[in-house]
Amino acid sequence: MLHPTQKAHTNPCNGVRGGSRCPNEAMEGSDFCPACGGPPQLKAREQKSLSGYMLAKYQARMSDFADSDGIKSLKDEIGILRILMEERLNQIQTPLDLLTHTHTISDLATKIEKLVSSCQRLDKLTGQFLDKSQVVQLGLEILTIITKHVDDQKAIDNITEDLLSLITNS
Repeated sequence: MLHPTQKAHTNPCNGVRGGSRCPNEAMEGSDFCPACGGPPQLKAREQKSLSGYMLAKYQARMSDFADSDGIKSLKDEIGILRILMEERLNQIQTPLDLLTHTHTISDLATKIEKLVSSCQRLDKLTGQFLDKSQVVQLGLEILTIITKHVDDQKAIDNITEDLLSLITNS
């Protein structure tokens, strides 16, 4: 029951003060007035809403990655980590800076090493990686094709030398 001096609110506060219901109007979007906890409730609702938005945003982004043909390639991530490492190293001006950034640099180096190893394993599993014996075999097959179509023995010898040098130095 309202006191005669109180007017009916369209959005009454649900707070309790002094053993009776708070006579104030609740804040828009809240169940309480500013004195009874409206601002914290609004902030919590806003945070929950933002959290839901971010989750939906990231889920959509993850879906994009899952549908990507290049998802099994870690080369972009390796590149990003190497850029981060370079940026961190460029920030170092003094021995104290180096000491300060040692943990971060070490962490980045470890992550790069793990990603490179994982990338090499994936490339090998998916047939996108050639070991040295496979490269030599490929070179021999290329030479066989060349000798079918080229009659100049000196040219074939020069091509063979260049291919062997390339394979040896790679």
